[in-house]
Amino acid sequence: MKTVFTSKLWVWPGEGAAWRFVTVPKADSEKLKRTVRVKRGFGSIRVTAKIGTTSWRTSIFPDSKSGTYLLPVKASVRRAERLEDGESAAITIRTV
Repeated sequence: MKTVFTSKLWVWPGEGAAWRFVTVPKADSEKLKRTVRVKRGFGSIRVTAKIGTTSWRTSIFPDSKSGTYLLPVKASVRRAERLEDGESAAITIRTV
């Protein structure tokens, strides 16, 4: 399954604030929940993600508070795409 959306980069509110995420929109998250049968630990789903010209393999994780999935965006991707906290980015994810 392929999903394309735009979302803002945000910082996990925990200690150290090292983790950055984008939120998969609610409608796309619901579709993923209905269509993806093979889920990993904690209900995560393996995906290939792409922002700009940078792609990487990772997992998206369910967020029980919002009912959406969260996509972690590692530092090397943020640097390559010059993406700062609070900025929006066009994102493509494909389930693996």
